[in-house]
Amino acid sequence: MRRWLTFHRDLGLQLLAFYLFLIIPFLVTLLVFDRLVGERIRRDVEANDIALARAIALETNIAIGNSLKTVGELSTYISVINVDEENMGKLFSIVLSTRPDVNLVYRLDADGIMLYHYPTGPSSTVGTDFSFRSYYQNALASDGALISEGRISPTTNQAVATAVMPIRSKSGDFLGLVGTNIKLESLSNTLSAIVAEHGNDEGFDVLILDASGQVIAHPDAAFLLKHANEILPDIYTRALTGDSGSIVETDLNNEERLYTYASIPSVDWGVIISRPTANAFATRIILQRITLVAMATFVLIGLAFWGILAWRVINPIEKLSLVSEAIGLNQEIEQNQRSQITKMSRRADQIGNLIRSILRMENSIAERMKEQATLLETSTAVVSSLDLSVVLDRILEQVGRLLNVQRIAIIALDETHGEFRVRASRGLSQSFTEQLSLQPSEPSSVSMRSLRAREPVQVSDTETDPSYVPQRPRARAEGYRAVLGVPLNTQHAPPTCLLVFHPMPHEFSVNEIQLLSSFANQATMAIENAILFERSDTRLQEQTRRLESLVQSMEDGLILSDLKGMVIYANRRVAELSELASEDMTNIKVERVISRILSKSAENSTKDDELKNIFESKKTEIALVYSGRPLHLRFEVFDVTDARGLPIGRGVILHDITADRELDRMKSNLISTVSHELRTPLAAIKGYASTLLAEDVEWDSKSQREFLAIISNETDRLTSLVNNLLDLSRIEAGSLKLSLEKCNIEEIIMRGARQSHLEGGNRFEVQIEADLPSIYADVPRLETIIRNLVENSVKYAGERAFIQVKVNRRGEAIVFRVIDDGPGIPPEKSGRIFERFFRLDDSLARVTSGAGLGLAICQGLARAHGGDIWVEPGYAGACIAFSIPLNLYEARDEPL
Repeated sequence: MRRWLTFHRDLGLQLLAFYLFLIIPFLVTLLVFDRLVGERIRRDVEANDIALARAIALETNIAIGNSLKTVGELSTYISVINVDEENMGKLFSIVLSTRPDVNLVYRLDADGIMLYHYPTGPSSTVGTDFSFRSYYQNALASDGALISEGRISPTTNQAVATAVMPIRSKSGDFLGLVGTNIKLESLSNTLSAIVAEHGNDEGFDVLILDASGQVIAHPDAAFLLKHANEILPDIYTRALTGDSGSIVETDLNNEERLYTYASIPSVDWGVIISRPTANAFATRIILQRITLVAMATFVLIGLAFWGILAWRVINPIEKLSLVSEAIGLNQEIEQNQRSQITKMSRRADQIGNLIRSILRMENSIAERMKEQATLLETSTAVVSSLDLSVVLDRILEQVGRLLNVQRIAIIALDETHGEFRVRASRGLSQSFTEQLSLQPSEPSSVSMRSLRAREPVQVSDTETDPSYVPQRPRARAEGYRAVLGVPLNTQHAPPTCLLVFHPMPHEFSVNEIQLLSSFANQATMAIENAILFERSDTRLQEQTRRLESLVQSMEDGLILSDLKGMVIYANRRVAELSELASEDMTNIKVERVISRILSKSAENSTKDDELKNIFESKKTEIALVYSGRPLHLRFEVFDVTDARGLPIGRGVILHDITADRELDRMKSNLISTVSHELRTPLAAIKGYASTLLAEDVEWDSKSQREFLAIISNETDRLTSLVNNLLDLSRIEAGSLKLSLEKCNIEEIIMRGARQSHLEGGNRFEVQIEADLPSIYADVPRLETIIRNLVENSVKYAGERAFIQVKVNRRGEAIVFRVIDDGPGIPPEKSGRIFERFFRLDDSLARVTSGAGLGLAICQGLARAHGGDIWVEPGYAGACIAFSIPLNLYEARDEPL
């Protein structure tokens, strides 16, 4: 209530408050309304004009398009091509009767000579040689219909434009042209009607320009075929370049007008509508004037308000502010200013109270300013470094300056030993700082008490204070009688306390304690900043090392460059490919590094072409030859931006896609081979089945059995291939199940050999170690392994190969070896022959059929049994061994 009464008596404050609350929102609303409505009016006017211009352009475009379509269709008639005057006359008369905008149709020969025209009277055209016309010259170099510039017809004395279509033979020879004269009067009539509709809009004008900038349609015939630069500013070129829009420009008579333009795209013509801005935006101008009048009225009211406010409030405050400024700057107040302030201090309102308060605080402010200046200077000195040892030394130095003391110490928790020790000191003996050790629970210590209470604690006389009895021998030895402890309330640093010692009994004043507490807050921030910087710097270095190790370990290459294209980083893979040391790549052009890599390119294109393609297409695949083997790299170029999205450099990633290309090649081979492997038995089955079903031949029983046996064998072959594919898919999916049973090894080997298509010249031998224990296995799958391995031996070792199967025990497994005396397996490919789709060179094989799946299936089946398969070196030919564990029966019928 008291504040309300004070406000009620303060007229200046009432006027200011009511003025601000009522007038300012109204003015803001008025300005916003004027801006929004005015902008809406402008957009509506421009939108209406653009819509009108586009409608005129569309109508004109349709008319011109029909004319071009007409001459295009005429050029296809045989009578026009062959200059059949009788039929051309009929055809041309139809055109004139259906097209009122056309007044002449004619046919010129290859030299521009008039061959025929309709109407045929002498008054319909002047002369016979039209090779000088621009449309004839343009038709010589064109294959499509075109429109000429506007001109005055010598026969009708009217503005016309000519639509022509070149006529060419099948071999492309120019045979002449067919053309129609289009009366532009119809376009002008349309524009006149539009202007008439806008009769109330004074100064409204509309015209159509052809591609050369001539006026070809205008309500006033006097403007026809004038060039646009005679009556328009430069904006007319925008309409001829395919643009549409509106712009305010000053015309040739220095009148500001709104020009709206739209293009006629099919013939590069343009439509331009113009009107004075005073008429176009009349409503907006009236609205703006109303707004200005309203604002001026309220400004006058505001001036009266501020006159009263200045007399009662502003002038006294200004005088008071000068005095306050002088006090704040610790400057002497002039005598006349002090006299005026003293006189105003006698006022009974809040201005008088404020002045009296400021005068009372003058002395106090001067003292505080001195202290704050000192505190600011000391705090700045403390926080100006992030080195922890430097920060601690500066804290001690500035505390001594603030309180004029010589002995100071900073005590912090030693987290390793769980006790407080001196972290830094000034003016204290070495023995004191080294021997001082405080437990966190010690009750008599000033530093521990201040840390627990989180506020300053002082002992004014160590000899008389009963709480300091346990610490008194230490104080006597060091020679101090008073001590002040101020806690540094750290969050990210160990608990820390600032101790100040005095050699004589001394009670620190409230002002000294407050000053030191304020400084302690700044010191705390400085210590925490230094510790956090130390930790973050260590962490950043560790993260940087990890990131660099990660990038260096990438299989893909990575190059980073600055905006000038200089390499600033490249990983180990790039160094290997370019055969440059990492330090040699720094500050050289990235193109040079990539050029060295491209020097191993297997492509026929030049390095410059490939380099250009990499940076233009952003993603390019290039085949190289590296260390004697093919290498496929995909180069991906990307921009490096900062947090604001601004470019700071470029990056290039070199993806090694050799494995992907090899897989694609193998898959292609698989599709081709499997298709062939499926087609061959199917063809045999179809052939012999068709032979048996032939009605004109009767086969004896022996032939029928022979044919059926072949069909059966080929069906078995087809079934075997399908089963191999199914087994491989089950192996890869992990869904293959084994049906384990006790096996007769010799019978399995012989059945597998019989299925492997051994030839008559092959010698086959089986050696089984005596007294082998029984094994449990999936018999059909074990036969499949034997069959595939023996088939490989027959395929690569030849028709007279000596093939051996040896079986012996090794540890807890039975090892099967299939050995032949063929060319063997190259050592560098022995690790890949068990990959899917992989096949040795066809030059090593006597029979090149096969999908490259046999050994992959063998590996999958062997591992499904818990064993393995491998190539054993040391044999003249090839030796492939696989193992079956003896304890497999314990896991029978379990899915893989």
